[in-house]
Amino acid sequence: MAAPVKARTLTFVGPHQVEVREEALALPTPGQALIRTRCSAISSGTELLVYRGEAPAELPADTALASLPGTLSFPLAYGYAAAGVVEQVGAASDVDWIGRRVFAFHPHASSFVAALTDLHPIPDGVSDEDAVFLANTETAVSLLHDGAPLAGERVAVWGQGIVGLLATSLLARLPLDRLVTLDRFPLRRQASQALGATAVLDPGRPDLADALQSALGEQAADLTYELTGNPAALDAALKSTGFSARLVLGSWYGTKPVSLDLGGAFHRSRIRILASQVSRLDPALTGRWTKARRLAFAWAWLAGLRPSSWITHRFELDHAAEAYVLLDHQPDLALQVVLTYP
Repeated sequence: MAAPVKARTLTFVGPHQVEVREEALALPTPGQALIRTRCSAISSGTELLVYRGEAPAELPADTALASLPGTLSFPLAYGYAAAGVVEQVGAASDVDWIGRRVFAFHPHASSFVAALTDLHPIPDGVSDEDAVFLANTETAVSLLHDGAPLAGERVAVWGQGIVGLLATSLLARLPLDRLVTLDRFPLRRQASQALGATAVLDPGRPDLADALQSALGEQAADLTYELTGNPAALDAALKSTGFSARLVLGSWYGTKPVSLDLGGAFHRSRIRILASQVSRLDPALTGRWTKARRLAFAWAWLAGLRPSSWITHRFELDHAAEAYVLLDHQPDLALQVVLTYP
């Protein structure tokens, strides 16, 4: 009988504390596979909430993913964007999986065992480093499904982190009247401009209200996305949204409080605020859409977009603590940070 495989797993052990722990993995049983990870992407939104201790400890980590059991209390392994190669399978009938490159919604670990049904073969022509953007690409597709942008609309996207950039890449291909994006950091604004945004603004500028009005063509937005992860941005995004318009809230603020001015103009604005989260499809779409169909489109979009060009930093797993310090203290320097597994 083969010996168990040793795996190194990134573990969040307390606020601003991560460790790489070694554990023995049981061999895969029928219907399972052992995957050796090649790279995994850090989510600078959700993962930083966990890293900072700003995620609700009692909340289930993710009820839709078998790889994230339990709650968000410390200690926990977290992450959901791993690319690797299948090294072993649990039954002879599954040997055709051996050697396949796969994506998995799995925490950062050098190796892991997963059900074959939870593995997503990486298409030919998609690199491992492009593949780790799959989770966020699916989120961006979900955001467009929920916002349902119309031809000729004025759209504003607050936040140009990876999810914001991916949403912008999709929106920029639509026949919109205006697409205005906002972000604090020059590196993100440059990437947004390259994707085809009509105007890219710094939300910290003192004349923001006038600049937004000018960029949107003297009108408020028909559709607004709030994707910054910053609760203070929600009120500003709401104020830039027009009468009977939609505001799609894609940010997750964790335990951070949100203060909104819902007096004055809002009461008569008929603005609809929609919470958008990728784990579930809009029930109105389920007659035609499935998660599999949405994921297939995300793969196709990745193949053409090749977002690995947004990777600014790569850290070996054993130096993961440095990656989180960078994202926590110098977010202006990074777009996508990836962990590698030599």
